[in-house]
Amino acid sequence: MPAEAFTLGRLEPTKSSVGGLRAVYFISSGYITPSTFVYGTTTLSDAIASNSGAATITAVKYDLKGTNSFDQTMTSSRENGTTFFEQKLALQLKKMSAASHQQIKLLAYSRPQAIIETNNGDLFFAGLEQGLDATGGTVVTGATMGDLSGYTIEFVGMEKIAANFLTGAITTVVGGTITQGT
Repeated sequence: MPAEAFTLGRLEPTKSSVGGLRAVYFISSGYITPSTFVYGTTTLSDAIASNSGAATITAVKYDLKGTNSFDQTMTSSRENGTTFFEQKLALQLKKMSAASHQQIKLLAYSRPQAIIETNNGDLFFAGLEQGLDATGGTVVTGATMGDLSGYTIEFVGMEKIAANFLTGAITTVVGGTITQGT
């Protein structure tokens, strides 16, 4: 069976892009299912509308500044006939609190899905089928007054496809409730 046909080329883009993340929105795994997605065309709000219990979906928002990243690495094996995408989300969260300790623990123990918002305003949905696993992190007080006092946490996901681009305002995309911290 032949592979899908190529449909688009790519021009050299302008230098108007920037790196970094603006926010991450965590959703408990299982609320959004891969069966409701068509890669490259389905928006998250479409997927939520087709899931039962969609009104109960809550996303928790983590505002981000500084050293935070989202990378996707494609691994393909001709010998095995496999291709997959490793998704890595690395977060640095400033300031510790008892409430933050509890939430970091819950994130570490669960397998959340995440909507990642970049500084360019792009939205990606990571951990669609398998969720994201916390693979490491620190609770750090720093050595000097200028050092980080807070958390670092890294999540890794393995998916059949790269994280899907999402369209629309985040409130439309989520289609439920967004809970922000204080």
